[in-house]
Amino acid sequence: MSDSPTSVVNPDYDMSVVRMFSIMALVWGLVAMTVGVYIAAELCWPELNLGLPWTSFGRLRPLHTNAAIFAFGGCALMGTSFYVVQRTCQTRIFAPGLAKFVFWGWQAIIVAVAITLPLGITRSKEYAEQEWPITIAIAVVWVCYAIVFFGTIARRKTSHIYVANWFYGGFIITVALLHIVNGLSVPVTLWKSYSVFAGARDAMVQWWYGHNAVGFFLTAGFLGMMYYFVPVQAGRPVYSYRLSIVHFWALIAVYMWAGPHHLMYTALPDWTQSLGMVFSLILLAPSWGGMINGVMTLSGAWDKLRTDPILRFLIVALSFYGMSTFEGPMMAIKSVNALAHYTNWVIGHVHSGTLGWVSMISIGSLYVLIPRVFDRECMYSTRLINVHFWLSTLGVVLYIASMWIAGLMQGLMWRAYNSDGTLSYTFVEVVKALHPFYIGRLGGGLLFLSGMVLMAYNVIRTLQNVEPADRPVTD
Repeated sequence: MSDSPTSVVNPDYDMSVVRMFSIMALVWGLVAMTVGVYIAAELCWPELNLGLPWTSFGRLRPLHTNAAIFAFGGCALMGTSFYVVQRTCQTRIFAPGLAKFVFWGWQAIIVAVAITLPLGITRSKEYAEQEWPITIAIAVVWVCYAIVFFGTIARRKTSHIYVANWFYGGFIITVALLHIVNGLSVPVTLWKSYSVFAGARDAMVQWWYGHNAVGFFLTAGFLGMMYYFVPVQAGRPVYSYRLSIVHFWALIAVYMWAGPHHLMYTALPDWTQSLGMVFSLILLAPSWGGMINGVMTLSGAWDKLRTDPILRFLIVALSFYGMSTFEGPMMAIKSVNALAHYTNWVIGHVHSGTLGWVSMISIGSLYVLIPRVFDRECMYSTRLINVHFWLSTLGVVLYIASMWIAGLMQGLMWRAYNSDGTLSYTFVEVVKALHPFYIGRLGGGLLFLSGMVLMAYNVIRTLQNVEPADRPVTD
């Protein structure tokens, strides 16, 4: 299917909501990464919290995660899914007014979260900190999102449903289920509620949600993005359509049951922990199958990597996806988890996925998307995209390498004992040893944020319809 910039601005498609989501994905990406850099600096120099509760690490850290996952990632997913479902179904978006409600409702939720979390209004559940009024609002907007997406598929003019829409659809349905079940709570005031679950059961439900927020929001949704934008940018069909379908069903069947690996050596029953470990190890097969399928789409077009920085974003993102989905199952092995749990190694693993996979696949997809939906010939500057690619790649590598080293050192120092059975290192000694690596993490975050600033400038110049800065000169 042709997907040139001039073919998508067509009266048969409604790209207005796609435009809005694509711009806000960039805006919220800048916000999320700025907050991330600031709290990374706070861990290096605690005085930066200014002695205020609202700027403390404990309150800004959930703001950073929510902004990165649900604001930046959510806008990228919603925008690209509304684009892809129209293109692949060859039909106009279903209920465009409802689609705009989804956009404005999602932005209102993001703003509400950005206000309440620094004020300390939180349920203290990872990735689900929003109090009950916001939780209900999320469910309402999400159901409307599902109606628009599946309504568009129902009115499709094609006989089949392209695999990207399978991944987007699976992510939409599963996130709704996870959010509603984990959000069940009893309100006691306007801004305070308590979960209907208690104790170890509450922890198990939370990490059933928490890990699958990673598995479906941060993996399945972005795989839908990958299965559309990698073939488009490479100018090649997906390497194996059959493998993509196997990838989908294997991932859907297995991912739901891996959450207990977050609760190793806790009050969770030992058999549940072991089951989570087994399913985590099984996940390696479908994850790598999808990664290989995406990378091999370049078969016969590898030379494009030399000249196309957008394609490099997409392929390097897949490489980080492969690395993260190898590292995750390995960290779920009980003996490895005993060393890694609660250390900075986990932070390195998370950011190899969120920065290396999620952010870079989103950035590459937005570079493909923005000229098309705004009816521009190309991005303003390919050279700036190339610089952005190297800033992002070096930033991710510096970040995760710093955290890997810090995490391994931290775990080993915690388990070091003297001959008389006392701990070899005090808590303060461990914190002091981590300081240089925290500075390394800050440096990696600054590099990545710098790339996002370049992207913002490039997008602004593109939207201003400025003559491309580096158009090839021809006689």
